[in-house]
Amino acid sequence: MTETMNMGVLESKSVAGDSDFTSAFYEFMNTFEAFKQENDRRMRDIERRSADPLTLEKVDRLSDALDEQKRLIDRLVLKKARPALGRDGGAPLVSLEHKQAFENYIRTGDDRLLRGLEEKAMSFGSGKDGGYVVPEELEAEIGKRLAAISPIRSIAAVRQVSSAVLKKPFAVSGPATGWVGEAASRLETDSSTLDELSFPTAELYAMPAATANLLEDSVIDLDAWIASEIETAFAEQEGTAFVHGDGANKPRGFLNYPQVEEGNWSWGKVSYMATGVDGALPNGNPADVLIDLVYGLKAGYRQNASWVMNRRTQAMLRKLKDGDGNYLWQPPATPGGRAMLMGFPVVEAEDMPNVATDATPIAFGDFGRGYLVVDRMGVRVLRDPYSAKPYVLFYTTKRVGGGIQNFEAIKLLKFSAS
Repeated sequence: MTETMNMGVLESKSVAGDSDFTSAFYEFMNTFEAFKQENDRRMRDIERRSADPLTLEKVDRLSDALDEQKRLIDRLVLKKARPALGRDGGAPLVSLEHKQAFENYIRTGDDRLLRGLEEKAMSFGSGKDGGYVVPEELEAEIGKRLAAISPIRSIAAVRQVSSAVLKKPFAVSGPATGWVGEAASRLETDSSTLDELSFPTAELYAMPAATANLLEDSVIDLDAWIASEIETAFAEQEGTAFVHGDGANKPRGFLNYPQVEEGNWSWGKVSYMATGVDGALPNGNPADVLIDLVYGLKAGYRQNASWVMNRRTQAMLRKLKDGDGNYLWQPPATPGGRAMLMGFPVVEAEDMPNVATDATPIAFGDFGRGYLVVDRMGVRVLRDPYSAKPYVLFYTTKRVGGGIQNFEAIKLLKFSAS
């Protein structure tokens, strides 16, 4: 029994090696077993109408511990994905010149080599606001890291473009079809009705700072340093925009589109199902509304669907059972995997709203087909040694857009009576 487990273990754990990773995963699993035992006791007490306050407190503490240990595992996964801080000797020869010129600019501020490349190829040059495009390897590394820690990006479709706006046509109504005999004449089909979705990109920036000692240290891989400094800032801003963004100088979030009840759905709107209770799940058979939401999604989208919610909502659903007494929420089956709810992966996005009256804190759908992230090629860095002396600032920008590309593929659960 893990009732006496040390709840402060997260502060003492190292995040350096595989042994720590495995240990964190198994401790997470042990905590979940303890959570199930205490939650079962809580439910038995409730049935007897004599819930023990101490049991309720233990359940909440264990639920909080599961959230903290899951975050530790996520950090360990990201740590394993990071390259060591050292010289990268495997860069392709075709980009080696650009990489060396960029490193010289970052370390010393000398941009003559980069300007020479601009004159030869016009592909590494500075934009109207200054700065230079980073090497392709660094841009790819930033993209990989964002995919690992940006919740919606990790499950959405991602497309790179070279222009400021991606315009995507879609068929409002398909061509007429029908059956016909082998030798029978074919009637001319109606032409498709097309419309256009537009995904403009907006500028996202971060401004990491470095000391002169860091820049002078030849052992430090500056590409890896820049990527590690900006990854969290970019991921946090993206995460908020992909959920709530209004589309004004930022991506449009999937919760920003008009929302209508499932029976009134039409293209351009996101449909929802109501729980039937303001601000809560039904008291009787609360899992039924989750089942309705799952099967409200067409089978073609349901195969690759995911749940999206924040950790508070996940903690609430973690206590639910099916009619056979099995928990609907299950921990990851492998280190680095996702928790599962009713057989579908759970993506934890802290920008999702909390449970409240008329809120939509739970989304379910195939985000790979439903939501599109647009990255404009080219991450730029402008070296600024003047604004924050004695530190050197690196104004780093990338252009990102996003929005719903298929309104059938995402559905919401609304905590309201209707």
